[in-house]
Amino acid sequence: MSEQISVVSSVKYNYKEEFLANQLVEAQINPSLSPKMRHDLIDVLYTYKNAFVSDNEPLGTIKGKEVDITLNIDRTYPPVLRRPAYPASLRGREALEKHIQELIQLGVLRKVGHNGKGEVKTPVIVAWHNNKSRMVGDLRALNTYTVPDRYPTPRI
Repeated sequence: MSEQISVVSSVKYNYKEEFLANQLVEAQINPSLSPKMRHDLIDVLYTYKNAFVSDNEPLGTIKGKEVDITLNIDRTYPPVLRRPAYPASLRGREALEKHIQELIQLGVLRKVGHNGKGEVKTPVIVAWHNNKSRMVGDLRALNTYTVPDRYPTPRI
């Protein structure tokens, strides 16, 4: 019995190796980094791994940190957008619907109306990289309504 206990206690589980194999499998770390720099980078990523999103958690947040973002507009929003939809393949439409449903379930997106008459529509496309889809919205109309924050140049 004592041999079994000593064998079990001598085995150490390397969590950093598991993190490297599972979380950083698709990471593209610069090959020109020295081994020490690569090791230091992996240490930092492992230390702050909770700040990054993974496939199991579709939306990443840093606990305890909240930022209040105020949108300053100079006209009534939302405008009536009359832009045609971008053409999309069946694969792209399915991926887009999946992304939208995920974001609605997470509370990031919600349906809005324009004075109760209709929905605001912004052209959205699906970009593919390494066989993974990404939703990209065209927010140029929204940007024309925002008032940029003006920060004076500090005097030194």
